[in-house]
Amino acid sequence: MVKSDYTYHQIVSIHEGGLTVKSTGIVRKVDELGRIVLPIELRRTLDIAERDQLEIYIEGNDTIVLKKYQPTCVFCGSAVDVHHYKGKCICTDCAKGILEL
Repeated sequence: MVKSDYTYHQIVSIHEGGLTVKSTGIVRKVDELGRIVLPIELRRTLDIAERDQLEIYIEGNDTIVLKKYQPTCVFCGSAVDVHHYKGKCICTDCAKGILEL
């Protein structure tokens, strides 16, 4: 693992087994309801707005990864021109393909 000491807001790359992790130096406490607050600088940088959905992943035994949720088509996995229909996501191309059947 490679890590350097930088100022509070500088981003530092950490290389672990080919994975690049960026540290911001920001620490937040988990409240009594299990919530954390994402700093405004991160939300602006990552284009995360109020009410946006985040996916939660676990890496290894001690890493939590948050990723902005982007719906994908249930048929082809595309994230382009995706529409919600009866609780599922379908892209325009697949919808057109179904209509041609």
